[in-house]
Amino acid sequence: MKIYIAGSDVFYNDAKSRIADYSNICLRYGHIPLTPLDNEIDQFDPKGASLIYRANIKSILDCDVVIANVNNFRGLEPDSGTAFEIGFAAALNKIIIMWYNTDCGKDLISRLGTRYIGDTIVEDFGLPLNIMLALSGDYIQGNFEDAISLL
Repeated sequence: MKIYIAGSDVFYNDAKSRIADYSNICLRYGHIPLTPLDNEIDQFDPKGASLIYRANIKSILDCDVVIANVNNFRGLEPDSGTAFEIGFAAALNKIIIMWYNTDCGKDLISRLGTRYIGDTIVEDFGLPLNIMLALSGDYIQGNFEDAISLL
């Protein structure tokens, strides 16, 4: 199967190493990895954002499965680009597996014993993620390899 690897991992200094590790796990399980780093795009190219967007969309169209890192990123929620990719894949009826290895924001809020952040309510259906993400596919607390082993 072709697996698109989604997640905030591409924003870290060790992005190439992280994505290479995930790709090697895919290959070890007999799958073909597709990643946001597959295309060499100059981030300073004025057209770079559009090129990255189109390349990632094409990879999601071409894949059989999306495995997404939904760990908290820049706050109490997963990366918004990853959330978009999950939604796009769900609209295409792709298999989606999400993984997280830390407490998701909702888990942390639950343990605080509150249903509110400031004056906004946090829905509580016993899910570690917002319902629109959690119900888009399968999810597991663990790591990338734990997620791929669900296939």
